[in-house]
Amino acid sequence: MDLKMFDDLARRVLQAVPSGAELKADVDKNVRQALRSGLAQLDVVTREEFDVQMEVLARTRAKLEALEAKVMELEARLLPTAAPNKSTKTSGKAAPKAAPKSDS
Repeated sequence: MDLKMFDDLARRVLQAVPSGAELKADVDKNVRQALRSGLAQLDVVTREEFDVQMEVLARTRAKLEALEAKVMELEARLLPTAAPNKSTKTSGKAAPKAAPKSDS
């Protein structure tokens, strides 16, 4: 979540508060503190951390696919006349794909 969104929300709340510099400053401080406290309690990561993990996942998936291809190649060399043995393969299930990026 973007802190700018919370700043914008705090600004809107402050606009609804009657004028009075001291009152407005106190409400501003309390609203921002409440919003940050609520955000801190959520189990979220930053967009940057998410993107880094997506890159790690993509590299890991590529390595896995390369290793699967290598295993199939080695099995083909060992058993040139027989079809690849399904019992030596992994479960046959593809690794779950990451959800596509969302604009939200």
